[in-house]
Amino acid sequence: MRGDKVKVFVFFKGRSIVYKDQGKMKLLKFAEEIGEYGKVEQMPVMEGKRMYMILAPKKA
Repeated sequence: MRGDKVKVFVFFKGRSIVYKDQGKMKLLKFAEEIGEYGKVEQMPVMEGKRMYMILAPKKA
């Protein structure tokens, strides 16, 4: 394990931008599912039409 961070994002197309809460829930569910391997370093943030969060590996 090299200790690299991962940026995970959800891209909103067209009118789907009104479902920001669902995008946030998807990102948090993903973080929960990989909780064994990594932790959330930065909570979901909107940037234009993308919502992203940053994950970092857990220390061994």
